Amino acid sequence: MTNHWVDIKNADVILVMGGNAAEAHPCGFKWVTEAKAHNKAKLMVVDPRFTRTASVADFYAPIRTGTDIAFLGGVINYLLTNDKIQHEYVKNYTDFPFIVREDFAFNDGIYSGYDANEHKYADKSTWDYERGDDGFVKVDMSLQNPRCVYNLLKQHYSRYTPEMVEKTCGTPKDKFLHVCETLASTATPGRAGTILYALGWTHHSIGAQMIRTGAMVQLLLGNIGIAGGGMNALRGHSNIQGLTDLGLMSNLLTGYMTLPNEPEQDFDGYIQKRASQPLRPNQLSYWKNYRAFFVSMMKSWWGDAATAQNNWGYDYLPKLDKPYDLLQAIELMNQGKMNGYICQGFNPLAAAPNKGKTTVGLGKLKWLVIMDPLATETSEFWKNHGEYNDVDSSKIQTEVFRLPTTCFAEERGSLVSSSRVLQWHWQGVEAPFEARSDLEIMSGLFLRMRKAYQEQGGKYPDPIVNLTWPYARPDSPTPEEIAMEYNGRALADLPDPKDASRVLVKKGDQLAGFAQLKDDGTTASGCWIFCGAWTQAGNQMGRRDNSDPTGIGQTLNWAWAWPANRRVLYNRASCDLNGKPFDPKRKLIAWNGASWSGPDIPDFKLDEAPENGMGPFIMNPEGVARFFARDGMNEGPFPEHYEPFETPLGYNTFHPDNPQATSNPAARVFPDDRKAFGKAADFPHTATTYRLTEHFHFWTKHARLNAIVQPQQFVEIGEDLAKQIGVVAGDRVKVSSNRGHIIAVAVVTKRIKPLTIDGKKVQTVGVPLHWGFKGLTKPGYITNTLTPVVADANSQTPEFKSFLVKVEKA
Repeated sequence: MTNHWVDIKNADVILVMGGNAAEAHPCGFKWVTEAKAHNKAKLMVVDPRFTRTASVADFYAPIRTGTDIAFLGGVINYLLTNDKIQHEYVKNYTDFPFIVREDFAFNDGIYSGYDANEHKYADKSTWDYERGDDGFVKVDMSLQNPRCVYNLLKQHYSRYTPEMVEKTCGTPKDKFLHVCETLASTATPGRAGTILYALGWTHHSIGAQMIRTGAMVQLLLGNIGIAGGGMNALRGHSNIQGLTDLGLMSNLLTGYMTLPNEPEQDFDGYIQKRASQPLRPNQLSYWKNYRAFFVSMMKSWWGDAATAQNNWGYDYLPKLDKPYDLLQAIELMNQGKMNGYICQGFNPLAAAPNKGKTTVGLGKLKWLVIMDPLATETSEFWKNHGEYNDVDSSKIQTEVFRLPTTCFAEERGSLVSSSRVLQWHWQGVEAPFEARSDLEIMSGLFLRMRKAYQEQGGKYPDPIVNLTWPYARPDSPTPEEIAMEYNGRALADLPDPKDASRVLVKKGDQLAGFAQLKDDGTTASGCWIFCGAWTQAGNQMGRRDNSDPTGIGQTLNWAWAWPANRRVLYNRASCDLNGKPFDPKRKLIAWNGASWSGPDIPDFKLDEAPENGMGPFIMNPEGVARFFARDGMNEGPFPEHYEPFETPLGYNTFHPDNPQATSNPAARVFPDDRKAFGKAADFPHTATTYRLTEHFHFWTKHARLNAIVQPQQFVEIGEDLAKQIGVVAGDRVKVSSNRGHIIAVAVVTKRIKPLTIDGKKVQTVGVPLHWGFKGLTKPGYITNTLTPVVADANSQTPEFKSFLVKVEKA
């Protein structure tokens, strides 16, 4: 979230799209109801289903699943065509005036640099700005240059007319225009709009670009960096934000630093590529400090073994030849190239697409370790559970080890919410029987591995034997020790930059914030964005002062938020060029003539005078927000509508004559999985998966009360489809895809209606994901029996929200 949960109450307009906050995030949804009750906010929902969120909304518009970019692209076109944008904001705080290279091109759905044989953009060199002799970006503040971002943006989305939105999304033109007009009302400085989204946007082969398109709408309206604004991702777990913060994706290090790729054997080259230098005069590109963040992390991990002479242990890190995410791991299992798998707090048989492929892959392992409080479908994948898991156990040789772990109530430590707030929680009860914490189990594994390397040697044991392990009880580190470690400490006396004779931080003391991190080995910090969470003053995450003198929810003394306890990111953009808040009633920061201050922590250099012209988006070397994604995105600089890989149309309405541009041309699909896609002729209905309030993923089916309130697997179909296939409520239906089938009770509802897409009736089927063959609910099929294996080109997230099925009476 750029903002935070409480800040939602400050919005005048709330768009929920790609999510169902009332059902999947009921506690956080409180702040939506606060905005409606006390701020007269208008709540709009755009969703394939009429959800619980839609039931309390002021306005609902239907949409075909997988077509959100077409809808949002239409909003962009409406705002530009009707001049409903925040001019002062976009001209000064975005790349609108930046001039793009002349050789950049877009032709019938494909950008320049595409390699059709590799299914990816192999050459992105044209996706960039023009540079002057001084190396800085060329700009045209008059916005007249035909190749400035503003004009290219208008040209790109001019095709996204209300008629094309209706043709592609199935959203009636009048409903689409109502959403546009309501959003446009927030383009004035005195009004704020927020967008709330969740897995309904991320779980697509074009999911990352869906989110980008939403952010572009918010930039046009001036809604990024302001109270009541922002792009706000509603996380599905209490600590899923912490997972990415701490680098648990296959290509990440902590604090969103990245592992080197295979060609990056040179340390200085690795740093230089990531330590972006400013693209405009007097601009701050905060990633220029990448070296300090990286070196401090390496010192935290390898201590005295990480030195300047060995490039701070750079060779200890793997150099990736490809992403090694879950889909890649399952592919390697199927190829017989992976011998073992440690599954920690995860249920991949239920969570990964195409259960059949996952089952085969797990069955080819030599060993599988399950770390979980409960028996899961994955831990029992090798058992025959009849129709729900029909396997021949005698042919599965995988040795499965179950290591029972504690659950959240049996532990203490920090959780990181969607709001980026690190909140300390305390242990409620002791763990039962032989359950151990993840810290104990992982420590035990590591200590045994290190001992084996120390005694037996091996190929390059240095990363293992040199890893620092400075805990009082090496076999059981405490959460407090880990928290102090990711915050960081001084490894030598740190002098005051303004007075070298004065010691700012004493050797051994905890650091106050990431601004104190050094690139010379004198500081250690396990995660630079968490630096400040446990200072010399103690555990900032355990604070519980909810005082709010502003009345806008800026409770800075409740726990601690990264970065720097800042609650609204990019808040410099809430002020005009002179540092005066656009909306004084919802002031976050302001320039007082000598420094920046306010009820939030300024996302800016505190002493940087407005007249110096530094841009507010200091994490970008341009200093401004990007409409033109010059790097980082793998499908192109502007989001473009592409169909789901299983499309009910079989073509892209925007590029009907170019099969190459039907679906995301850069998405990652393994060769054998391309053969597993279904066609609309065989599977005529579009399906989407979703969650229920009464169950939490695959956990709560083990809890008796949850099993009572939602006891049995069901699928949701509209009345029109039910009549078409001869089904009434309570009948059992068979839902088939090209990968398998499930059988469940039919809930026949008015909440899903057919949509007309380019003259064709398209039916949508809703498939809740919570069931399986373990737990206290009635046994059910794993929903991901149905879903295809295809990943977003940026996040590698599977396409769970749009695929083809056939529904028939069982």
